[in-house]
Amino acid sequence: MADQVLIVDDDRRLSAMLAEYLTGNGFRVRAAETAGAGIAEIARLSPDAVVLDVMLPDMDGFEALKRIRASSDVPVLMLTARGDETDRIVGLEIGADDYLPKPFNPRELLARLKAILRRRNAGANASPRILRFGRLEIDPASRSARVDGRDCPMTSYQFDLLVALAENAGRTLSREQLMDMVKGEELEAFDRSIDVHVSRIRAAIEIDPKHPRRIITVRGAGYVFARFQDGDR
Repeated sequence: MADQVLIVDDDRRLSAMLAEYLTGNGFRVRAAETAGAGIAEIARLSPDAVVLDVMLPDMDGFEALKRIRASSDVPVLMLTARGDETDRIVGLEIGADDYLPKPFNPRELLARLKAILRRRNAGANASPRILRFGRLEIDPASRSARVDGRDCPMTSYQFDLLVALAENAGRTLSREQLMDMVKGEELEAFDRSIDVHVSRIRAAIEIDPKHPRRIITVRGAGYVFARFQDGDR
């Protein structure tokens, strides 16, 4: 069955254009004009992905995203009105999987949606091998991470980034390498979205995120995932 995308945007003309374009490219599409209606549709339909506008009449997209993340890990692509870097960082920090500034080319939105869904499907077909580092356990098959049995919630993108780091434990990876591994796209100039995602992962898995021991910053080079953790040798 074709993947289903929910568009949450009060611009009826834009939603209709996107629905027609995505339908023509093999997706099933539903639309909602308010955040409240969108959240209700997510609970009812369990779509494969959501396209969420920041500017909505009943609440802004950031608040809507917080409410979505309280009950669902559905991949969310946010649309930002001005391409403001602050908007992008805030969206990523509270759980967006990707962002796209308006105005945009529908082909780029399609490409980003396909990338999000590829990551999700790749995770669903992942090897059952569980990665263990001290008290941290990463299960690619169930797409979950736990510390001492406690779930560590994170977005689909952040989980894929964590797996990429863990599978290369002990190796320093640049932002460009990580972006290529997880997203399959070159890192945009001056884009620090990887840093934002790493910060969120640290908040989920580190005992003290301000003094990380699992994901270490290598100044001027990137990040390295510690091969040995919690005194495990």
